[in-house]
Amino acid sequence: MRTSFNIPDELLAEFDNVCEEQGLESRSRAVREAMQEYIEAHSRLEAATGDVVALVGFDYRHDEVIHDLHSVQHDYQDTILNTSHTHQGEWCLESLFCRGSADRVRALTYDLRDFDGVNRVKTMVIQQRG
Repeated sequence: MRTSFNIPDELLAEFDNVCEEQGLESRSRAVREAMQEYIEAHSRLEAATGDVVALVGFDYRHDEVIHDLHSVQHDYQDTILNTSHTHQGEWCLESLFCRGSADRVRALTYDLRDFDGVNRVKTMVIQQRG
């Protein structure tokens, strides 16, 4: 199947550089592999049940979303144990150490992804207690 995507030029250039460094001759193959990895990561988060300990990491443009992000984090005070924040120029990197139901951690992850100013959100389930 043929399809098309709107991708920022700098992201596509970086993607192409990584493909070239790895010796991939086909951008399509690299996109398929990236999609498979995304599906696997999403499926692990979706499959988690019971209580979990998890790390949620995300990066964002501070000025665009900081107030909204604080609001979301206050909504999840029952789940977020600790936060760590560092500045990387105009970008910030934040990690949330969480303990609670898998449903609650999943909802937090999806709420953080709702903001255009958030670049990416990664969730690692460290321990599942069920």
